[in-house]
Amino acid sequence: MALKRLTRQRKAVLEVVRRAHNHPDAAWIYQEVRKVVPKVSLGTIYRTLDALVAEGYLLPITKAGEATRYDANLHPHLHLVCEACGEIVDLEVALPDLVALAQEAHPGVEVRAAEVTYRGLCPTCKGAPRG
Repeated sequence: MALKRLTRQRKAVLEVVRRAHNHPDAAWIYQEVRKVVPKVSLGTIYRTLDALVAEGYLLPITKAGEATRYDANLHPHLHLVCEACGEIVDLEVALPDLVALAQEAHPGVEVRAAEVTYRGLCPTCKGAPRG
């Protein structure tokens, strides 16, 4: 897939998110991109992220009251949000087609997307002593 306009900023943002396995937010992405493109603005980062999401290169992970995080893993998967540290972990498991199931159960509705998020402990926090 080729970006519509492969600007230096778009390429840098996409590379940063693809290398990051921590589902980064815009502020973290901004700090990392500035190492490659020092004069990039935070506004450019937000516009670039919006464009990359619209073009299907990134998935936004949203939670009310928190900054949007971004995922470059476009394969169907679930997320586990760690209740202790907030890390988002990819869970590679087979998923039923939730959109098709919803539409079959409710003819006449148009379901465009489905999101399932698990809550629990990441491997690091699960192994940490609690006190």
